[in-house]
Amino acid sequence: MMGNSLHNKIYLGRRSIALLQSRRVQAWLCLGAFASIGLVWLAIRSFK
Repeated sequence: MMGNSLHNKIYLGRRSIALLQSRRVQAWLCLGAFASIGLVWLAIRSFK
């Protein structure tokens, strides 16, 4: 019963936000975004 309390849900939500604020996670997200943009650009260019 304790695991489903509102306090635990809020705490877990804050913890996942804190995870996104770490430098390593931000770097991987940025790198992944640039890689996916590059792949989309290559795909669009190859279809033309």
